[in-house]
Amino acid sequence: MKSSQTKRELFRVNPVTAGCLVLMIAAGGAQAQTTDKLDTVVVTGIRKGIEDAISVKKQSDSIVEAISAEDIGKLPDASVAESISRLPGVTAQRSAVTGRASQVSVRGMSPDFNGGLLNGREQASTGSSRGVEFDQYPAELLGSVVVYKTPDASLMGQGLSSTIDQQTVRPLSFAKRTTAINYRKEHTTKAEDQPGFGTGSGDRASLSYIDQFADRTVGVALGLTKSKSKGGGRPNFNTWGGWVADVDYNGGKVKTPGGFTTDIESTDFDRTGAMAVLQYKPNKDFETILDAFWSKGNFSVKKRGLEGPVGGLSAGANDTGGTLVNATVSGGVATAGTFTNWKGVIRNHNEDYTDELKSVGWANNLKAGGWTLKSDLSYSDVKKVSERFETTAGLPGNTTNVKDTLSYTGFDGKNLADVKYTSGLNYADPSIIKLTDVQGWAGANGVQDGYYANPVTTDKIKSLRLSGKRDVELGPLVAFDIGANYTDRSKERITREGALVILGGLNADGSVKNRLISADMPNPSTGVGGLTGIPTLNWNPAGSVGSVYQLNAWSDHDIVGKSWGVEEKVTTAYFKGDIDTTVGSLPVRGNIGLQVQNTRQTATGFKVEQATCDGGTHQCQYSGVSATHSFNDVLPNLNLSADLGSDQVVRFGVGRVLARPNMEDMKGTIDFSLKSDVTPARLNGSGGNPYLEPFRADALDLSYEKYFGKKGYISVAGFAKKLKTYILKVDQVFDFASYLTPGSTLPPSGSTVGFLSRPFNGSGGNIHGVELAVNVPLNMVFDALDGFGVMVNYSNTSSSLKLPAAAFQTQNVNIPSIPLPGLSKQVTNLRAYYEKHGFQIAVAARKRSDFLGSISDYQDKTQLVFIKGDTQVDLQASYEFNDGYLKGLSVLAQAGNLTNSELAYYDAANGNTTDRKKFGKTYMLGLNYKF
Repeated sequence: MKSSQTKRELFRVNPVTAGCLVLMIAAGGAQAQTTDKLDTVVVTGIRKGIEDAISVKKQSDSIVEAISAEDIGKLPDASVAESISRLPGVTAQRSAVTGRASQVSVRGMSPDFNGGLLNGREQASTGSSRGVEFDQYPAELLGSVVVYKTPDASLMGQGLSSTIDQQTVRPLSFAKRTTAINYRKEHTTKAEDQPGFGTGSGDRASLSYIDQFADRTVGVALGLTKSKSKGGGRPNFNTWGGWVADVDYNGGKVKTPGGFTTDIESTDFDRTGAMAVLQYKPNKDFETILDAFWSKGNFSVKKRGLEGPVGGLSAGANDTGGTLVNATVSGGVATAGTFTNWKGVIRNHNEDYTDELKSVGWANNLKAGGWTLKSDLSYSDVKKVSERFETTAGLPGNTTNVKDTLSYTGFDGKNLADVKYTSGLNYADPSIIKLTDVQGWAGANGVQDGYYANPVTTDKIKSLRLSGKRDVELGPLVAFDIGANYTDRSKERITREGALVILGGLNADGSVKNRLISADMPNPSTGVGGLTGIPTLNWNPAGSVGSVYQLNAWSDHDIVGKSWGVEEKVTTAYFKGDIDTTVGSLPVRGNIGLQVQNTRQTATGFKVEQATCDGGTHQCQYSGVSATHSFNDVLPNLNLSADLGSDQVVRFGVGRVLARPNMEDMKGTIDFSLKSDVTPARLNGSGGNPYLEPFRADALDLSYEKYFGKKGYISVAGFAKKLKTYILKVDQVFDFASYLTPGSTLPPSGSTVGFLSRPFNGSGGNIHGVELAVNVPLNMVFDALDGFGVMVNYSNTSSSLKLPAAAFQTQNVNIPSIPLPGLSKQVTNLRAYYEKHGFQIAVAARKRSDFLGSISDYQDKTQLVFIKGDTQVDLQASYEFNDGYLKGLSVLAQAGNLTNSELAYYDAANGNTTDRKKFGKTYMLGLNYKF
């Protein structure tokens, strides 16, 4: 056996155990304290988290980034996404509801391109995509996170851009019983300093317990966390897509704002999470680990505001539109003016959801006959139930005795989000303000006094893995690992939705009885119409179906298309050979591997022939459809690390990677109709594509890393990915024959061939970038700076992909081609800290440039929208008592979003802001106690 193999076993970390190594290193300080009480320096706090993470990065065969808990139950940030987003080449998209980091992009690619794991196992997700919602994983229950940037044959559930593995603790890695209790009190400032906006508050508590029994052969870890957060109201201002209207005035045309929507959005959120690990290791040859993770969240958003057209049809379909008067005109722009006969729409909307995540895994390791045999059985399950109420109130249709005017000032032709509005009507007067279809948006023959939606998403993953590893002497190979993994995943989305109609507005058969019906608002209160400051009448519509409204459930092609199911069975066989050799005089280690995957996917949905639809009632005839598709993938990879001496390493990685499609794109749903406005007439339709295959790419990575022991490092990395295919929505020639019935409407030619718009595996392009990182304690430079340190990284990413905007669902993009979704060309992260004598102080900033992000719109559809770059600044300070009666106690203060950074969407064609949100600053005070 090669002597270098012993060195390798001490020095190398593979993907399966990398996260566990972080936890073992994390426990090292406690172990040292127990076994050697003389001249022992125990590293704690910020430095401990940094050094543990550096050790994993340094010893890994792959190119990885890592974060580690600074103490038990304490990652560096309040959320996993925020911690991950500070790593080189990683950034986060903020939630449009909370303003906090929620989705993670790695190396300029969409969050959908990441693989999301817990303890090395693929996890179910609540969205239509596969991307993990990191908010469902409380940071207090995790010990470490490892981000793999290069592929490894033994890693299952890998992504195209990265694989993010969240790890819980392993109790036998700790030297003794440990209990930690944490509590935080949260306060959020006003998002805007004007009437209608309040402050928010919250609480966050956690308990962690780790113990060992039976001569340290049995270990137990338990964690429990509870968080509550109530927002004080944040502003939202939407400019109706940056709409600038051309309006008649004094015999000519002038430009005015087209319309607006502005709300005060109040949030109420709570989440409970629990973690348990049972570890049994009776001897050095056998180990079994059973772990479970559970998380349940309840989220409520109340939107109270005002909206309406301005320069468009100012009174809606029910009344005669107003005219522009008393305008101030400059250069063809009406910078100020008044519209007569205006009718505003009061918004009282509720958006609520509950999600529940369950994840269980059982791993066994056995050494026998020169082999290390492993089995892993896991189950992941998530369910999300949403409920959305949208209600409208204002002046009822055909109002003759009450008129309103809307005046505005401060318009320069572009600054739609900065325009100020005033109204001539008291929108808080219950004698004139009624629940009704104010603008007649249901059309001349319809009635819609609001809207209700109740989508339910479930996702389940079952997985079994078997593998064996053996040491060998075969040239550069010192060990090989072979195995197989089987994953069965099923995802389903079912929705029930339709118009809310005031009781008495419909006949028994669902036809319209009174389209102008109105009703008093139950238990009203007075609020503010968003950023307009106009007083409005508000109420809570929860539970109003049956007492105020009846639900006119719709089954048109759009609604039916939102219900679907996908089942996916993936069988993976893999081989991995560990390399430990020399090239010339350079020690080289790494691995070479191969995954062979077989995928069998079945998609279900509904067929809708639009000729069967009644446009007035939104009812269509539909029937179930399904389709099955199978395909294979061969995924080779190579990782090499060359030791240059003096703690310098050069890493090289190459491989083929993939990301499986958004599961909603795979749905079996199809709808079609006769398109008679073209010559010749033809059948035309849209739907999902059960025959979609993954995004595939060839990846190349090169990295230089200079380490300073485990205290710090400097790295320069470059990467390139050639996307072999990218999924686009395109029109394809399609034969509808199998979907037709004897009563189907065909073109005069009788042809069953037409065009179907659906997702398709199109051609790809290139993406490449560089990443620079410095992570060092400053006493390496000057002794006087002992205790100070800095972590800074910068990435610059570019792509040749120019994607047709028409191939995606977009919001206010208005340009023919778009960049790669998720790509910020430049991302910078900075964290400076001081830690000494029990004091810990850290200030952090993360900055990203403009990018194309993914959001969920008011119809629960995924949309791409341009998001302005921003900078987030956070501060953290704490003090830990290291002796006396208070030993083990620490006090903590945190401040987030110190600059009250704005989240803004914009129109790429003209740069106009289309939507703007602020969230306020967040402050936390807390106590930690460990014993």
